[in-house]
Amino acid sequence: MTTPPDDRSFRREMATAYRSGWHFIDLVTAIPHAGDSLMVTVFGEPVVVTRDEDEDVRAYRCLRKPRGAPQPVRCAIRYGMIFVNLDQRDHRLVESDTPPVRTISATPRSA
Repeated sequence: MTTPPDDRSFRREMATAYRSGWHFIDLVTAIPHAGDSLMVTVFGEPVVVTRDEDEDVRAYRCLRKPRGAPQPVRCAIRYGMIFVNLDQRDHRLVESDTPPVRTISATPRSA
């Protein structure tokens, strides 16, 4: 018989294994007009997905602190589906110190 995980280990597992990926929320047709919004819970975090005046879809994490401003989360639309990523790490490309790789043409020389 297995014992259920304690709350601390469960939260740690959720944070490391699941938050770093993209998660399906709903179809874009669920919020068709500017000003429409959708409230969902993703791994215990309340998230609001909304369509702004420019017809862009944006997602925000609702903070539980009183008077806390909503925190934007990464949102993407692929094939008419809305995905969010709750990972807070910086995913911008870091410039490396290595020189750029030269490409060599594989076209043979004519004789």
